[in-house]
Amino acid sequence: MDLRNVAIIAHVDHGKTTLVDELLKQSGAFRANQSVAERVMDSNDLERERGITILAKATSVEWKGTRINIVDTPGHADFGAEVERILSMVDGVVLLVDAAEGPMPQTKFVTSKALALGLRPIVVVNKVDKPDGEPDRALDEVFDLFSNLDADEDQLDFPHLYASGRSGWCDAELDGPRKNLDALFRLIVDHVPAPKQVKKVDDDFRMLAVTLGADPFVGRLLTGRIESGHLKVGQTIQSISRIGQKIEQFRVTKIQAFRGLQQQDIDEAFAGDIVSIAGMTKTTVADTLCALAVDEPLEAQPIDPPTITVTFGINDSPLAGRDGKKVQSRVIRDRLYKEAETNVAIRIKDTPGGEAFEVSGRGELQMGVLIENMRREGFELSISRPQVIMKEIDGIMQEPVEEATIDVDDEYSGAVIEKITGTRKGELVEMRPAGAGKTRIIAHVPSRGLIGYHGEFLTDTRGTGVLNRVFHGWTPHKGEIPGRRQGVLISMESGEAVAYALWNLEDRGKMMIGAQAPVYQGMIIGEHSRDNDLEVNPLKGKKLTNVRASGTDDAVRLTTPMTLSLEEAIAYINDDELVEVTPNAIRLRKRHLDPHERKRAARGA
Repeated sequence: MDLRNVAIIAHVDHGKTTLVDELLKQSGAFRANQSVAERVMDSNDLERERGITILAKATSVEWKGTRINIVDTPGHADFGAEVERILSMVDGVVLLVDAAEGPMPQTKFVTSKALALGLRPIVVVNKVDKPDGEPDRALDEVFDLFSNLDADEDQLDFPHLYASGRSGWCDAELDGPRKNLDALFRLIVDHVPAPKQVKKVDDDFRMLAVTLGADPFVGRLLTGRIESGHLKVGQTIQSISRIGQKIEQFRVTKIQAFRGLQQQDIDEAFAGDIVSIAGMTKTTVADTLCALAVDEPLEAQPIDPPTITVTFGINDSPLAGRDGKKVQSRVIRDRLYKEAETNVAIRIKDTPGGEAFEVSGRGELQMGVLIENMRREGFELSISRPQVIMKEIDGIMQEPVEEATIDVDDEYSGAVIEKITGTRKGELVEMRPAGAGKTRIIAHVPSRGLIGYHGEFLTDTRGTGVLNRVFHGWTPHKGEIPGRRQGVLISMESGEAVAYALWNLEDRGKMMIGAQAPVYQGMIIGEHSRDNDLEVNPLKGKKLTNVRASGTDDAVRLTTPMTLSLEEAIAYINDDELVEVTPNAIRLRKRHLDPHERKRAARGA
C-alpha cells in the first residue's frame, strides 16, 4: 500500500482539528452510525475545556489505496516543541490559514521550521465562508511570509485550496462544487512524496523516538517513524543516546500502528511507517532505537531554549494538606522529572534547600497547563512569579524578545500602543487596518514586559482584543520594567472571613475572597486601591448592643469578588508573593507570612 506522512499546522483556532474530524469521517474511519465527539483529536480534558490543541497526535486514514498518516499539531507557541519534534516524522505539511486573519505568529513559527527541513507545503485557506473572509488577501500574505522566511522556488510555488472545515468541503477554486474533501486527499497523494525511507527497508533497523506515552498494561510507549529496516514483535534491539552512548538492550513486546482513531497491534513494521514500540524501561524522547549492529545515532531536531523559569515549591501555608493528597517535595520532584521526560521543552533544576524546584519552559500558558494537570492529580503547590531567563552574548547581557501580534478595535489601538511601547519597553514594528473596524499591531516586546499584561490588555480593550505572541530572538537588556502598580490587602488574622468586615474593607480596594472563606495571616485577600500593601482584619465582626436604631441594621451586600484564573494569578503576583495551588482552590499569599519576616526581607533586598 502507498504511504504518505503529513502534518497539519496552523495558528490557534484556525480550524485544523475540525478539519481532521472531517478527513476521518469522509475516509470511512468512523462507522455511519458511530457517535463521536466534536474535535475528536482533542482527547485531553484541558484541550476540550480550552478549545486548543496541546499535545501532537497522529491518526491514519485510507483513501483509494493510499494510507495517509496525519499528525495534528498544537497551534500555540508555548507548545512549539511538540511541533518541532513531530516535523521530523513527516514528508509534507498542510498549512491551514484563516481567510479572515491570514498568517499569524504561530503560523510563522511552525512554517519556518517546516521550510528549514525542506518540506514543500500545501496551503489551505480555511473558513472562506466567513462574512469577513478575504481569501485572496490571506493567500498573498502567505506568499509574503514564505518569501520572508527564505523559502526556495519549489516551496514558493505552493499549491493552494479553499475550504470550510466545519462544512466538510475543500476545492481548488473558490466557486467550486463544495461537496467533499476529495480535492485535499488528491493533492496530498499527488504533492507529498512517499517516504524515502521505504527504499531502505533492507538496511538495519533504526528509528528516532519522537513522543513518549505510557500504557498501564504494557508500560512505556515510544512513537516515531522507522527510518530504515523492519521490526518484528519479539526482536531484540538497543537504544543509544544523542551522543552515541548505549542506554539499554531490550526485547520488543508490542508494536502498534495508527489506524483511524485507534492504535492496533501489528506483528511487523517497515521503513517509512509511524509506529509505537513497547518493551524499553529507560529510553526516552530524542534517543535512537536501532538494531544491535548500529552504533551511530540519528540526528535529533534541536529544540529552542526555554525563556522563562518558575519555582515550584511545597505548600507550607496553614491550610496545607486539606485538599490534596500529594504535598511532599519528594512526590512533587518525581512528578516534575517525569514531565521533563516526555516534554523536551521543559527543564527541571533542584534548588539548594531541596523543597523547591526551578522549572524552565516556553511561556506562561505552558506552565499553567502543567500546574493545572498537577492540581487535578491531587498535588498542592506554591508557585512563584515567572522570571525571564537571561543569557550573555559577546559579553553583553541579553533578554528574550517576543513578537506580539495584536488585533484590536480602532478606538482602543492608542491605549494598547501606549502601554506596550511605554513602560513595557516594546518597539512598534507594524500597524495597519485589519478590516471590520479593527487595527493589527505588530510589536517586539521583551518577555518581561508581557508577563502580567494580558489581564490589563483585556481591560483596556473591553475584552474585545486578541493578543498572540511568539519567541522572536534576543536583545540587550532594556533596563527595569515596573511590575504591578497596585498594592494588596493582606490578612493579619487566621480564621473565616466575616461578611461585615469585608463590607467595611470594600472602600480600600477590590476583594478576592467572599464571606466564610478560610484565611490566614499573610494571605492576600484583595487589591489595594493605592500602590502600597495594607494589612487588614477580615475577621472583625460587628459589635453587638441591645440598642436598635433605624437604618443601621440593613443586610450586608458584598460586591462580587474578583477571581483570577491560574495563569492570571501567576502573572499578577510580585516577586515577594506566591500562588498557593490546591485541587479546590487558588489563593495568593506573601512569600513570608509573618509581617516581621516580610520587613526583614524587604530591608535585606
